[in-house]
Amino acid sequence: MTASVFDHPILSGLLGDDEIGAQFSAAAELSAMLRFEVALAEAEAAEGVISGESAEAIAALPEAFVADLDALKQAIGRDGVVIPDLVRQWRAGLGDAGKHLHFGATSQDAIDTGLMLRLCAVLSILDQRLPAIISSLDGLETRFGTQPLMGRTRMQAAIPITVADRLATWKGPVVAHRAAVQDMLKAGLPLQFGGAAGTLEKLGDKAVPVRIRLSEILKLSDRPQWHSQRAVIAEIGGLFSQISGSLGKIGQDLALMADNGTAVIGGGGASSAMPHKRNPVKAEVLVTLARFNAVQISGLHQAMVHEQERSGAAWTLEWMILPQMAITTGAATRLATDVLQSIEDLGDR
Repeated sequence: MTASVFDHPILSGLLGDDEIGAQFSAAAELSAMLRFEVALAEAEAAEGVISGESAEAIAALPEAFVADLDALKQAIGRDGVVIPDLVRQWRAGLGDAGKHLHFGATSQDAIDTGLMLRLCAVLSILDQRLPAIISSLDGLETRFGTQPLMGRTRMQAAIPITVADRLATWKGPVVAHRAAVQDMLKAGLPLQFGGAAGTLEKLGDKAVPVRIRLSEILKLSDRPQWHSQRAVIAEIGGLFSQISGSLGKIGQDLALMADNGTAVIGGGGASSAMPHKRNPVKAEVLVTLARFNAVQISGLHQAMVHEQERSGAAWTLEWMILPQMAITTGAATRLATDVLQSIEDLGDR
């Protein structure tokens, strides 16, 4: 058993998302941070900061390195971050080249950049899934769009509308969210590279050229360090919350429509006590996921309050919140596609 529903051996079947969850595994995180270190060595060698031989030795590290996870677990309890002991482990296999690993960087550079690399993958997954939701809504409009439906305001009958009218209110936000995801991917998530206090003091006049080259290697946007300016984290979390919120609205509407007989949803939803029932489980869980993310976004806004040049407290809070929001959003896209594709009828008969 686990404390989190997202990797629970049973509950994750409903609330988890294996594909997005994989981006927050220990293996994915370690790989992304090492990718940062390899790219940093390449950029610094290209700018003459370290030797080409050292960069080549560091570039070979991912093929041979096996992390001592027990040591990392003990070390983070002492240091509060994983990088000091991880750098020690990396350097142990590099010999003389080890002194050039992580040169000019700080723990937050490796951790934040590793996160951005993994969030690029998460956004790409969402970019692939949202069109399936849009396509499902288009299919429902083709099948049922002309069917009559009573419009309801404040839970009361208002005026007659069509199924197409309600579908339009579902589809519009999803289209907008996909555009926002694509805009974020096109602009590029930001590189984090500032050194000990954000000044890249060890690199001197090579600081900006190395940073630009590093961003190009990693295919991230070049931006001055944002160690204590966390708007980008809140922005990404906000997009997650908007996506799950819009899908939660669809789920809420479908649950109500199933209740009043204007939606027939196929699939599961079995009851142990009442075999005749088909509960709108996936529609209900879309509401749950939306509300979960709505609560979490306030935590990310709390985590924007970083004192001075770096906060341990606010930064650690992000680690607790953002991965869950990403997985929640992934689960919402998965369930939304499933429930929309399982609809058998919509509208008044």
